[in-house]
Amino acid sequence: MSAPVVPEGATLISTFKRSFVDVPVDADNDNAISTTEFLEAAESLTTMFDALGSIAFSPVKSDMLGNVKKIRDRQLAAPADSETLQALVINELKSKSHKATEGLVWLVRGLDFTCIALSKNLGSASEELAESFRNAYGATLKPHHGILVKPVFSAAMSACPYRKDFYPKLGADQTAVTTELTTYLKSLEKIVAILKGFQDRKEAKW
Repeated sequence: MSAPVVPEGATLISTFKRSFVDVPVDADNDNAISTTEFLEAAESLTTMFDALGSIAFSPVKSDMLGNVKKIRDRQLAAPADSETLQALVINELKSKSHKATEGLVWLVRGLDFTCIALSKNLGSASEELAESFRNAYGATLKPHHGILVKPVFSAAMSACPYRKDFYPKLGADQTAVTTELTTYLKSLEKIVAILKGFQDRKEAKW
């Protein structure tokens, strides 16, 4: 995992193929979230783990990308039934399968973990990334992980760089980095909240 190269005058987020800011959410249709753009944004987010710069984050990144693939495979198999994430889940469950639905559950947990960790760190100037990520892990993924997976993820949390080394990797202009990251995380938080609410409903369970 090599650290991403940010062009001069840009930020890491501005180089993303898709930002969560640009993922369509249809407020008039039960907050339906567009599948294609969501998956592009989730893939783009995993670049953040490259910026964290440790091989220990490889399992975190590969786990998220694996879940993206499960959802995309279902979308490709039944495109007409998968234009939004909610439709994809409901239609897959009708077919007595739940591979993509389960993938989305885990992907949302991973996105929630990342969002909470970065939001907390951004809002706490004295807190190091390791502490922010460790606390976020305990609140999101850890309760669902088995005895073999927990040490792998815990090692990643301990391998976080110092904040003084991490934020410059997101862009030279730290004011722009803070502004863009704040907006990005608010959009991600909104989408995660919509999906967690949907996944709590009976129609989204298998």
